[in-house]
Amino acid sequence: MNHQYQDLITLFNDTFYHSYNTKLVLGGDEPIYLPADESNSFHRIIFARGFYASALHEIAHWCVAGPKRRLLEDFGYWYEPDGRDEATQKQFEQVEVRPQAYEWILSKSAGFNFNVSCDNLHGEFEPDRLSFMNKVHQEVLSILQVGLPTRVKMLSDALRIFYSTPELSPQDFLVK
Repeated sequence: MNHQYQDLITLFNDTFYHSYNTKLVLGGDEPIYLPADESNSFHRIIFARGFYASALHEIAHWCVAGPKRRLLEDFGYWYEPDGRDEATQKQFEQVEVRPQAYEWILSKSAGFNFNVSCDNLHGEFEPDRLSFMNKVHQEVLSILQVGLPTRVKMLSDALRIFYSTPELSPQDFLVK
């Protein structure tokens, strides 16, 4: 299956621009979320370098953010860049479980391969990727059991229609 970021931009913008005043936008090296301001009348999810996975990840963070957070740059979330120590990495992983679960659901909806991201290539230790993946997996199963949140469902449905992927089930999500 061929995944073009331009298709994802179109799907996202068609799904959310009118109801949430938000657009997905191609960016440069660093992703960022920028709320509407005096120079832009709409909110922007800016993803890195045309990477489909980056776009899905940034969308997942947007899906986590509530209405007040969506009025703040980068949702007002804490972020510690690559190079974290072990304690800071654990904090990072705690706040990343839900967005990465949403990202996995959206990836599966698009028939796109998902890889959990510990995002600490230059840290002083090797994060336990499998343990983190298991936490994300448990979150996915919990979300599927209670039902997808509104925005995740809206985009999941649009992706599944566009890519002709089947309805999601817990068996679709395997830890590797």
